[in-house]
Amino acid sequence: MIASEPLDFPPRKYKQTQPEGLAVAELTALVPSEDLELGDLVDQVFEKSTGEISNVIDEFERLRGKLKTDGENIKREIEEYGALSQQVMELTKTISESVERVRASVDR
Repeated sequence: MIASEPLDFPPRKYKQTQPEGLAVAELTALVPSEDLELGDLVDQVFEKSTGEISNVIDEFERLRGKLKTDGENIKREIEEYGALSQQVMELTKTISESVERVRASVDR
């Protein structure tokens, strides 16, 4: 194993600030001019991140639409079930009344 010498980093030529809320131009302005590759990397990270965020937003919008559609379908099915249940109750009552009439006529 070869012992390596400590890395010699150039002194920072910029003041470190909070990156939150900074635009890409502001971030790349923080990069020393001899490190243009780093600026390109920042641009790539920014573009990839915003692309991923857009994909997540699109997926949430798709899920919102599916949730709305599913909710409407469930509501419609509940209403249909209620109507069918009411019809069954009415038919059961009609059959029960008819059976009572038949029993009454047979008993006479």
